[in-house]
Amino acid sequence: MITVPFLDLRVTDDEERAELIAAVEAVLRHGRIMLGPEVAEIERRVADYIGLKYAAGVGSGTDALLLAFRALGIGPGDEVITTPLSFIATANAIRLNGAMPVFADIDDDLQLDPATIESLITPKTRAIVPVHWSGKVCRMEEIMAIADLRGLLVVEDCSQAFGASRHGHKAGTWGKVGCYSMNSMKAFASLGEAGMILTDDPELRAKIEALRYNGLINREFCHYVSHNGRLDTVQAAMMLKRLDRYERVLAAREETARFYDAHLSDVVRVPRREAGCRDVAYTYQIQTDRRDELQSHLTAQGIETKVQHNPLMPHQPAYQDCRSACPNADRLIKRTLCLPVSEKVTSAQREAVVAALRGFFGR
Repeated sequence: MITVPFLDLRVTDDEERAELIAAVEAVLRHGRIMLGPEVAEIERRVADYIGLKYAAGVGSGTDALLLAFRALGIGPGDEVITTPLSFIATANAIRLNGAMPVFADIDDDLQLDPATIESLITPKTRAIVPVHWSGKVCRMEEIMAIADLRGLLVVEDCSQAFGASRHGHKAGTWGKVGCYSMNSMKAFASLGEAGMILTDDPELRAKIEALRYNGLINREFCHYVSHNGRLDTVQAAMMLKRLDRYERVLAAREETARFYDAHLSDVVRVPRREAGCRDVAYTYQIQTDRRDELQSHLTAQGIETKVQHNPLMPHQPAYQDCRSACPNADRLIKRTLCLPVSEKVTSAQREAVVAALRGFFGR
């Protein structure tokens, strides 16, 4: 029986391992462990890749959201509309700044549904936070139209969508600021925790750079109350090597995703593809009314799958006091299942996934 792990974080490529070790050794030689030259270089290269002027490396995707909201002055008394379907860090970053998350609904593609936003806007609403879920960009034209009409900020949570695009605009380039996670589980992955904040606003960039280091300017004068959320140089050095390989990573994931598209669309709902959009296959989420039975069947066949993320954020104990209107999310979270789609999935493994899944449905 072929086993298929959901994710394999080992560095199994000898060439890549050698590159990563050499990158770490270079940092050890120059000794600038915090905010060394590799941090500035990865910031420049990520900004160029996404197509924005400025990038600030931070300690995690959570730091990226937390510091972006803080830099924008989102705080007590404010409400922020977001999706119910995300890792809890999205809501936590809002709440840690003193604001209140308000949960809209999602569409059948699991993205924030623009049609459910307007009714939730109140005089307290300051921002909309679309989460580009599973590597697919939200319907940003509609979200931006609402934000522009109502004078709201848009902060994009791009943690799962580094390099994804919609009609010529990459994730993170639509709103005021884009927030990214590069932890080890992402497609563009550090070997630990890392994040980025991207913007075209030079004043916002300067404030973020102070906020990521305890609110200090010139490392001496504290202008803002903040914490230490810097990207360390070792992670930056390794990320530079992984950025060189990123398009190959995406191509391998896309190959597996296309294979699933071709062989599973007649038995389950597969992710919808839209012309002019590039999805980056952070995960591959199918939908079926027999989700739990299917997951048990695949587990018995040695195939690891995930449900992301149940319970929904508004159903977490810490968020029972937040407004939410998400019946579609409540329905879909019972139907979704993530199949293995990482760049390390082999042709034999994806064939085993398809065979096991089709066998479950008697096909």
